[in-house]
Amino acid sequence: MKKIGSIIIGLLAVGFVQAQTLQSYIEEAEANNPELQAFEIKYNIAKEKVDEADALPNTEISAGVFVSEPETRTGAQKARFSVKQMLPWFGTITARENYASSLADVDYLDIAITKRKLRLSVSQSYYKLYAVTKKQEVLEENIQLLKTYERLALTSVEVGNTSAVDVLRLQIRQNELQAQKEVLMQVLLSESNVFNNLLNRDEDVRIAVVDSMGINENFAKPIAEFDLHPELEKYDRLYESVAQMEVLNQKEANPNLGFGLDYIPVAERVGMDFSDNGKDILMPMLSLSIPIFNNSFKSRSVQNELRQEEINANKTNRRNLLETVLNTAINDKEAARIIYNTQIKNLLQANDAEEILLKNYETGTIDFNDVLDIQELQLKFQINQIESVTNYYSQMAVINYLTNQ
Repeated sequence: MKKIGSIIIGLLAVGFVQAQTLQSYIEEAEANNPELQAFEIKYNIAKEKVDEADALPNTEISAGVFVSEPETRTGAQKARFSVKQMLPWFGTITARENYASSLADVDYLDIAITKRKLRLSVSQSYYKLYAVTKKQEVLEENIQLLKTYERLALTSVEVGNTSAVDVLRLQIRQNELQAQKEVLMQVLLSESNVFNNLLNRDEDVRIAVVDSMGINENFAKPIAEFDLHPELEKYDRLYESVAQMEVLNQKEANPNLGFGLDYIPVAERVGMDFSDNGKDILMPMLSLSIPIFNNSFKSRSVQNELRQEEINANKTNRRNLLETVLNTAINDKEAARIIYNTQIKNLLQANDAEEILLKNYETGTIDFNDVLDIQELQLKFQINQIESVTNYYSQMAVINYLTNQ
């Protein structure tokens, strides 16, 4: 009775330590996870592209020497030096910066999405580790309980109140539970590797899980605005980036301006004296690059419009999928709570049946077949309770992924 009662009390308590421990693991994963680091680097690159966007076209500098020097009234032209700078239409550079900034915003949301997915993965792996650990403890407790029954059965055999077959059955049951415990050890090793890999650390690092977790029925977190989920917000940012791309496209469809300067050194004419003799030539220049054949810009406008329609369709589809996942998680969480409460009642009733059997042993009328049946029921209820708790928190992790800000 004390054993079952302690399990129930422990599972009924919501583990405050669990929240702290899990949060520390999540923070470690966010600091060390290479996938998240890669997205942060990608975002930094995107921010650098904003600075890159305000660059002007290359300045053109040219120089040439006349092989056959042309004679002019003021003298022979010796060479030509030119410098020219093309400038985009007014507002084009700002449009490029806005477009680059909108792409950086999309990359930033990839960081937010990856963080949420990492928290979800770490949380669910943590709950699996808790479940395996608690199942091992429950199996060990039941093995020790069967050993106690085995000693009772041996005593009954000595006085002739039971058969040696009952002893063998109890031993066989112990072997089965021991095998289940060893299998769970392999599951624990595998899940520990998964957990440590999420934290990007050595696979043999020990993982500390809480002693107990329970379901607090008064615990109710408000569900935040679903449309603010970064997976959905990313589509809005993508839509905005296409809008900025169209603004840039319209700017680039305008002419480009060019400013330049030509310098031609002129040799003096020998034996002649007049004004401007040998005067060098300095010629400012203005050029205009006009996109007369601008079908490409029109085509880009059509493509951008289609891209925005595609983004809206994808957002609607993704929203429907996420809503389905959210509703499923909410329903599964409620089902886990119901199962959890049912197992508490079942464990209490199974314990009452166990006490009745033990009282019968005092009168010499114990039936060890009934003992095994009750033990199997107790183990089943304990395992179901552990699974319901871990499933409850796993579904809570999914809900947090979809709704937390």
